[in-house]
Amino acid sequence: MMWRRSITLRLTLLFATASTVVLLAVGTVIGLVVEAHFEEQDLAELTGKLELTRHALAKVRTPTDLDAVPQQLADALVGHAALSVSVIQHNGRLLFATAGAEFPAFMRQANPVPALPERLRLVKWERGEHAYSGIAAVAATGIPGLPPFYVALALDIEHHRQFMRMFRDALWVSVACGVLLAGVLGWLAARTGLAPVRRIAEVAKGISAHQLNDRLPLTTVPAELLELAGSFNDMLSRLEDAFHRLSDFSSDIAHELRAPVSNLMTQTQVALSKVRTQDEYRDILSSNLEEYDRLARMISDMLFLAKADHGLIVPQCEAIHLEIEARELIEFYEPLAEEQGVGVTSRGAGTVRGDRLMIRRALSNLLSNALRHTPRGGTVEILIDRASDDAIRICVENSGAGIPEQHMQHLFDRFYRVDPARERTSEGAGLGLAITKSIVEAHAGRISVASAQGRTVFAMILPVTTPTTEA
Repeated sequence: MMWRRSITLRLTLLFATASTVVLLAVGTVIGLVVEAHFEEQDLAELTGKLELTRHALAKVRTPTDLDAVPQQLADALVGHAALSVSVIQHNGRLLFATAGAEFPAFMRQANPVPALPERLRLVKWERGEHAYSGIAAVAATGIPGLPPFYVALALDIEHHRQFMRMFRDALWVSVACGVLLAGVLGWLAARTGLAPVRRIAEVAKGISAHQLNDRLPLTTVPAELLELAGSFNDMLSRLEDAFHRLSDFSSDIAHELRAPVSNLMTQTQVALSKVRTQDEYRDILSSNLEEYDRLARMISDMLFLAKADHGLIVPQCEAIHLEIEARELIEFYEPLAEEQGVGVTSRGAGTVRGDRLMIRRALSNLLSNALRHTPRGGTVEILIDRASDDAIRICVENSGAGIPEQHMQHLFDRFYRVDPARERTSEGAGLGLAITKSIVEAHAGRISVASAQGRTVFAMILPVTTPTTEA
């Protein structure tokens, strides 16, 4: 199995690596600065002694004065054990040299290292176990016609090198400790920073059919995870709502199926309880047939909604003259309307493209629903007009008591009824409005409902041209 590194480990390694690079860079810069500081100190000291030597030679006016220079320099350089000085005449004769002065060959020549503008060049070399840095220059005397002398000065810088070695050793130890400390702090920081992620995982682990109400507290979530936490909470809300709807749907299905099945069983048991005449058996079978028909319609509606949920409804594309469909439906429901004392009218016209049978079924559901809920003497009107340049609106409006506000958002839910106590056998299974909504959405339209001042209006808005889906 491939080893998977955790985000905490990755962040720890990145933090430790970045800290290592920073510590090494800082240490290197400090080392270079210290080294440059030592060189500046050495050059300043050597330059000072060079000026002292030049001053002593500049005061020479006679050969007698020149003979006194070595003693003057020896007295002036007392206490500078690490300093080496050599003064050489142009013919190579040594005028003065301190004890232990060991210069490389190129600094013992009569052609000194040239001076840079306002700055002498510092030269470094090693001899044995010691390291030196030095300068060389010329110094003139006050004797006319006498060539200038060659002056070489050097400092033993072994103590500087020892310090730098100790410094580098301490730097590496500090870097190692810093990396270790950075790793520990990085791990703690990563663990703390990823605590909301672990909280998400804990909530996800606790999700079950009976525990869908947990939410992440957004006030404690960092800004980088706020969108993730919000999406996670929204997902839980959708899951909770879908589960409750599924649970309610299952309960409603069981309840709706139980009534016709119970009726069938009861009638069958009664029929079998004693011998009956042929007409009596025919009446029982006719009653059973009605229950079978109700079951068949209910199952058909549930299958239709199941297809709608999975996007399997593919409307045909044909021209639909809505005024014709409305007129034919009014003629179909005319006997029922007359029986209930309800007037039904239609006005307006419009043409859309879609599945004629589906649109007819949706309009039929709205009209049937309006007739059932319109009191005697009331009216139902179908209004067809333009909603926009590319959409048609079909409204089914009826008079009556209206729909309470608390029921409006649930009207298109499956098996939902405004009055649960109403006799169900006279109203169907409560799937009509849910089917109507699915049909409208399959045609890329939308449906809405409004109820106020004793008038209830269901409005379907359909595009003039409905896209078809290839099978």
